[in-house]
Amino acid sequence: MYRNNFPSKRYRITIDFVKKHISENENILDLGVMNPFSKILVDNGYKVNNTGGEDLDVDRSKITRSSASVVTAFQIFEHLTNPFQVLKEIKSDKLVCSIPLRLWFSSAYRNRNDERDNHFHEFEDWQFRLLLKKTGWNIIDEKKFTNPVNKFGFRPILRLFTNRYLIIYAEKIK
Repeated sequence: MYRNNFPSKRYRITIDFVKKHISENENILDLGVMNPFSKILVDNGYKVNNTGGEDLDVDRSKITRSSASVVTAFQIFEHLTNPFQVLKEIKSDKLVCSIPLRLWFSSAYRNRNDERDNHFHEFEDWQFRLLLKKTGWNIIDEKKFTNPVNKFGFRPILRLFTNRYLIIYAEKIK
């Protein structure tokens, strides 16, 4: 199903990681609007509710009111000016999240046509781990992976072997 989509490698790694840590009988709050990966989660038997596209820097009410046992956030935290506050206010005991890593050969993503579709942060792995720790999360498992692109050039060649993503499973420290 997701093998022919452009981000097929990222989707395959992500669903395998979720299956490793989250059972299908748990309710998931997925930060962000319904998207192709939300559909993959549902197609794999997960019960998923998404936030509605509200600015999570300003309106975290869906997060604070959620009774989901798991929060997922795939490529969301880099779009927030204040991911600390969002991570701090999650009530669920489990978190599966992924972020694009800062790459020395590429500047942060910027969309000049949509001010909400920009990366305010592209973390180094140690920065994101520290952010999770400071907001009350204990990292149980993590994986870094590459994301080759279908282009030719110096940077696309570097993307063949340079880790671009970090995915983490963490549990709330009690």
